[in-house]
Amino acid sequence: MQVTNVNLPITVTGRHVSVTDAMRDHAQKKVAGLHLDYPKIIEAKVILNVEGDRHIAEVILFCANHIVIEADTTTADMYASIDETMSKIARRMRKHKTRMLKSHRPKRQKEMRHLEEAIFNAELPIETEEEHEPVLIHKEKYKVKHLFSDEAIMDMEMNEKPFIVYHDAKSDKLAVIYRRDDGDYGMITPVEE
Repeated sequence: MQVTNVNLPITVTGRHVSVTDAMRDHAQKKVAGLHLDYPKIIEAKVILNVEGDRHIAEVILFCANHIVIEADTTTADMYASIDETMSKIARRMRKHKTRMLKSHRPKRQKEMRHLEEAIFNAELPIETEEEHEPVLIHKEKYKVKHLFSDEAIMDMEMNEKPFIVYHDAKSDKLAVIYRRDDGDYGMITPVEE
């Protein structure tokens, strides 16, 4: 079984620091040693930066299915920054794989709950409900992205959102994808009259 990436294009660049061969080899070995399960890595970029006594390592993975995973860490040692960033990347890859596996599992059928039959007295007083005026209690700014519907579902899964509003790249219209109670997804698109 193959456990390391073969011929993976890894770019190691430095900002405000000259990248030594030892730092480049360390970063390349760490990225090449990432588990190959999912998602498949197409290209990797490692950016090393020094700002005073802060050593920053940033890793960006470009994966299959338009997945981009990135992480960065700031420590006092460049090698420690690289190691910690790679552990963050590995956690995010595992998290993404787990979410993908969850979305492909068969859904459990909801059981019907049986309620006992009850007879209520007809002489109970009828209470009138007060008219309640709805009030706007929460406002939020929302960035609308240009996505395809499968990318919108992937973004919704990654962030565990109940819905996502996006600009559909296929139809060039605003659309909403929401999570249904049965685990599937629904899509709302505007229709001009």
